[in-house]
Amino acid sequence: MQSSDKKSNVPSVVVILPAYNEELTIANTIRSFHAVLPEATIVVVNNNSKDRTAEYAAAALQLSGADGRVITELRQGKGNAMRRAFTDVDADIYVLADADETYPAERVLDLMAPVLCGDADMTVGDRHSHGDYARENKRPLHNFGNALVQSLVNGLFKSNLADIMSGYRVFNRKFVKNYPILVEGFQIETDLTLHALHKRFRIVEVPVEYKDRPEGSDSKLNTVRDGAKVLFTIMQILRYYRPFVFFSTLSLLFCLAGLVAAIPVFNDWLTSRYIFHVPLAIFATGLELVAVVLLAVGLILDSIVHAQRLEYERQLLNFPKFR
Repeated sequence: MQSSDKKSNVPSVVVILPAYNEELTIANTIRSFHAVLPEATIVVVNNNSKDRTAEYAAAALQLSGADGRVITELRQGKGNAMRRAFTDVDADIYVLADADETYPAERVLDLMAPVLCGDADMTVGDRHSHGDYARENKRPLHNFGNALVQSLVNGLFKSNLADIMSGYRVFNRKFVKNYPILVEGFQIETDLTLHALHKRFRIVEVPVEYKDRPEGSDSKLNTVRDGAKVLFTIMQILRYYRPFVFFSTLSLLFCLAGLVAAIPVFNDWLTSRYIFHVPLAIFATGLELVAVVLLAVGLILDSIVHAQRLEYERQLLNFPKFR
């Protein structure tokens, strides 16, 4: 009886592996995580794969004796796959990793430790501090894009994070069950970080090794397309969560544009006390009116966001640590 009670107090752990056309790597990934976390449930989210990912994943789960299953999510995108897993799977600790053997399963206990002891709501496998990502990644524009996103996010939220876009993370149940997933693709990692920063969840970064995909396994990332989506996500977060900054910046731009447009008008009045550039005067006035409206919108939305944050904090106070 005592043994049963003790076991019931052990937090449940689930490993989530979103997978799209990963038949070459999914089996090894499952075996690696099962070896380190034999009691964990392993959930593979087959995201509309065109190869034998689902079949190989099911076989690997059975042969390894791991507790787990394969979930099929037909809506394309890593964000959709994670949304399905976070909705369908209930656990105390959630481990998220890619199914392409790029992240070391043996480091998962290091990532779990801060969450288990209550020091973090989300831990992030930091690929950059040891320089592994820069060495292993064969796409220079991705390194540039990561650095750009890192600078934007750290500047926006006054943080000092080293790896904004890592796909190797561990979450507690409070974070997962209070995180609305609205993005669909690979910008999900950036959205996770932004949500944690805005909602003041505790983030701990743990340096981990990183290796490029094995030969024959192709990346699903597109530098230009996915980079644009990530930047768009940041703009959306700025618009929704920092509306005063977003709209006051737009207001300032319209105000400056109106002043520039009004220069000939001012010159007319100063030199001849008569306005010759009437259309330009109307245009400049319109720009300044838009600037005033944008500033007012920013102030109103900022008050609304503040009220929503108060309500969110109240919800978190009533959320249990473990089931």
